[in-house]
Amino acid sequence: MAVLAHALPAGAGLSPFFKAASIAIVGASEDITKIGGRPVHMLIKHGYAGAVYPINPKGGVIQGLPAYASVRDTPTAPELAILAVPASATPAALRDCAARGTKAAIVLSAGFTEAGPAGAALQAELVAIAREHGMRVLGPNCLGAVNVADRLIGSFSIALEEHMPPAGHAGIVSQSGNVGSHTMQSVARRGMGVSRFIATGNEADVDVADGIAALADDPDTRIILCCMETCRDAAKLISALQRARELGKPVIVLKIGSTEKGQQAAASHTGALTGSDAVIDAVFRRHGVLRVRSVEALIDIGHAASLLMPNRLPRNDAVTLVAASGGFSIMMADAMSEAGMALPALAPLTQQRILDAVPTASTGNPVDASAQMSSRPDILGKMLTALLEDPSDSALVLFMSLSLYNTRLRGIYLEALAQVRVSHPDRLLMIISQGPADAIAQINALGIPVFSSIDAAATGLAGLVRLGQLRAEKTHQRALPAAEPVDPIVFQNEFHAKQALGNVGIDVPHEVIAGDADAAVRAADAIGYPVVLKIASEDVAHKTEAGGVMLNVANAQAVRDAHARILANVARHAPAARIDGVLVAPMLQGGTEMIAGVSQDPVFGPIVMVGMGGIYAEVLNDVAVQAAPVTEDEALAMIRSLKMFPILDGARGQAKADIAAAARSVARLSEFAFRHRDDVSDIDMNPILVRPQGQGVVVLDALMIPRAAPAL
Repeated sequence: MAVLAHALPAGAGLSPFFKAASIAIVGASEDITKIGGRPVHMLIKHGYAGAVYPINPKGGVIQGLPAYASVRDTPTAPELAILAVPASATPAALRDCAARGTKAAIVLSAGFTEAGPAGAALQAELVAIAREHGMRVLGPNCLGAVNVADRLIGSFSIALEEHMPPAGHAGIVSQSGNVGSHTMQSVARRGMGVSRFIATGNEADVDVADGIAALADDPDTRIILCCMETCRDAAKLISALQRARELGKPVIVLKIGSTEKGQQAAASHTGALTGSDAVIDAVFRRHGVLRVRSVEALIDIGHAASLLMPNRLPRNDAVTLVAASGGFSIMMADAMSEAGMALPALAPLTQQRILDAVPTASTGNPVDASAQMSSRPDILGKMLTALLEDPSDSALVLFMSLSLYNTRLRGIYLEALAQVRVSHPDRLLMIISQGPADAIAQINALGIPVFSSIDAAATGLAGLVRLGQLRAEKTHQRALPAAEPVDPIVFQNEFHAKQALGNVGIDVPHEVIAGDADAAVRAADAIGYPVVLKIASEDVAHKTEAGGVMLNVANAQAVRDAHARILANVARHAPAARIDGVLVAPMLQGGTEMIAGVSQDPVFGPIVMVGMGGIYAEVLNDVAVQAAPVTEDEALAMIRSLKMFPILDGARGQAKADIAAAARSVARLSEFAFRHRDDVSDIDMNPILVRPQGQGVVVLDALMIPRAAPAL
């Protein structure tokens, strides 16, 4: 079931999940292999300092602690309750907690929405109880929450059975318990400390946005790693991401799966081209989030960023590569180039300093320094110093192969790295090495990230560059316009759709709807030949397929002939179509075709899209999307991100297109769509003729589709 809307801001009321001074485990068990036994066992084993109240109808003693038949019998009201009873018994248990004054509950049990309608009804009952009593509920069907420093464990995760992760500054929030637990274990194996962990499960109440906001406000958390399957509340997620950005805490998200669009995409080109996964990608970019595509990248980049924060993230996309092997140098160059990194040439002074240190080295980028570079620490230090002081301000990546497994080479590398870290504390140096683990830990302790492979290093460095760029970008926060009704006439035909767009400053051609052939000739004479004739009908969305468009109509007789053919074609294609007339428009040429439009995302609302016209948008999937409204700067960035942007930018001597005018039109379209979001589902502006620089744009065709009335 969808989370029930309520007025609490993101992260509100989550403190008991991490800071509770007393915890009740309802359904507690003596058997530490059971879900009700593991939280009790781990709280005791790992030294939680607060009161632990096992709750079991039999009472007695559980794992050495006094047990209580009901939470109503505990010496003090527990601040947090962990519910590990069957789904059918959970509402009653939650009511007992509410009556006792408990402010938060973790529901570990499964058997709710994921189990079908009966389970969904039970989940709805939990939400109703929570709302009535001002409680926050985590789950159900979740892996709970952990505060590592305080040893507060509201979870049954096997990752915590034997060892706690080291306390540190990485916060983890995950909708999937297993993915989140795997991430916590992997982070711990890297020696990266964890601050807090929260897994949200079914998200009846607390969702991933709450988790991000809570971690953003946590003073022990410096970086947030998130595993997300879907977003249930766009406004709350955006608020949480803004909070993290304001507090300078990077958010790295592994987004898995894609949400199903709540509309028929075939109704418009825009609907077919704006997928929910692309939308969440765009929202992440806008709010400074780095999206990664694998758990490995989440951990690699998260670990590296934690070592580099706050001042040593890459300052540009340039990288200098160095290895003792020509073959590995080439492999590094290939991987870095494919990841979008630039390999600048080294300055002449840098090249000379390399040769002074290692006469046999090549001085290109990558640098093939030969085995001589690691013969002594001072030689390696001189070469690395020269590269770190190159005016390109590049990141420096050193390939070590298996050198750290050799005792002599290990000593040389570690001594040289320690020296350059002290002499150049603010420069970004990365290592590629497979171990051993204790040597990697020593290098990490110097604040130097280590990646296990060339490909991982390339992906990681590109991610760090993007993270640095996202953190540096200005936020676009502005007052959003209130929703306004739109005149339903905009849905009637192309003419009225374009008139509405023209009224908000989007350039459209002068056109006339002709009721008969004589009126069409008069309109064409006034507009000037050649002209275009198009059917005007709210029942014919795709006019070309219906034979409802005639181009390059050159004279009055041709207008009469075209008028007759259009009506005959449409009568065959759609006999019941309502015909408003035939649109007469100028035949405009000279420019590059683009497409722009808006569709409704079921979570994020109006989404604006822009792409190249003709076949390119659909065949090459060359489009950019963003949640509406967008500023002109954002629209310009969208256009510049297109694969075929060079065509607009004057490739091969062509005239540069008026991309500023195109961006202005996209921004105005997005504002129109956002203002009329309650009435308008989709808008297509296709094609848009983008003329040479300084000559503007004109929308040649437009379509607006109304939102469907809500089901009763």
